[in-house]
Amino acid sequence: MSTPGPRRRPTIDDVAVEAGVSRGTVSRVLNGGHWVSPDSLSAVNAAIKKTGYRINPHARSLATSRANSVAFLLTEPHERLFEDPNFSLLMRGAAQALEQRDIPLVLLMAGTEAEQRRVTDFITAGHVDGVLLVSSHAGRQGFLSELVRSKVPAIACGIPLGYERKIGYVAADDQHGAQTAVEYLQDLGRTRIATITGPQDTSGGIGRLAGYRDQLGDAVDESLIAIGDYTRASGVRGMRELLERDPSIDAVFAGNDLMAAGALDVLAEAGRRVPEDVAVVGFDDSPVATQTNPQLTTMKQPFDRISSEMVRLLLEVIDGNPAAAMTLPTQMVRRGSA
Repeated sequence: MSTPGPRRRPTIDDVAVEAGVSRGTVSRVLNGGHWVSPDSLSAVNAAIKKTGYRINPHARSLATSRANSVAFLLTEPHERLFEDPNFSLLMRGAAQALEQRDIPLVLLMAGTEAEQRRVTDFITAGHVDGVLLVSSHAGRQGFLSELVRSKVPAIACGIPLGYERKIGYVAADDQHGAQTAVEYLQDLGRTRIATITGPQDTSGGIGRLAGYRDQLGDAVDESLIAIGDYTRASGVRGMRELLERDPSIDAVFAGNDLMAAGALDVLAEAGRRVPEDVAVVGFDDSPVATQTNPQLTTMKQPFDRISSEMVRLLLEVIDGNPAAAMTLPTQMVRRGSA
């Protein structure tokens, strides 16, 4: 008995015959659906599903002069990828948004100057069609000028300091979110409100400190400001500094949930009850917010929407449209810490 040979892979011509349209119509559908009637678009999509046709990514890359992939570029040390849950949330959201368009996501790390050089060479060589830039520090942006000169499409998460008019971005409303957090603590009757800020070479760190200052106005006490770097360890250091400077602190606004968690650790060691003695509010509503004791009251960033909008704006730039910028609102989530 002879065994059947391998099944022939469906072609564009098979799809065209099944859909009752021309080969050119199928090709236009596969390349974005421009100048295709709704009826033809529906017929082609149904035929693709019925025939089991799959796009050959190598052939499409040759035909379109595109790599058919997008980079998720994180300008942080490698350990931060695993320590800070925000990065994994953003990466997962971006991957899901790109999956709907059959575009792979490539993770690139550029926390050191050497890594930035290698990443710049990789990106400008055309191995990806565009870049989702995450955690952009002003002091680590020398390589961005090369990307801009090379006209590589890019969209940043947060405002890319120094490149606001050259690179599009999607950002949370950091300043207003911080104002809301401090106002909430004031409404609770707290009068000695301290803050542990994010790094002051990032738009988030700058914006959240500005919101804290705006809400307190002339009542700002510089001794109640500690500078952190978004790590839990910096939250520990910052809270210890603040208690040493002023034991009468009755509230803390931390620039992210990890630092707020570190602050809670120190307050527990010092015998301070939360929220009875010291109320604590974080920022992000990351997974760590529900893992602390008590759970964190925090300002929620819409991570899913941030990542999906970054992908949408990046694909628009890749298609030749001007870069756009978007700021999304934050929302308070009340839990046990305040």
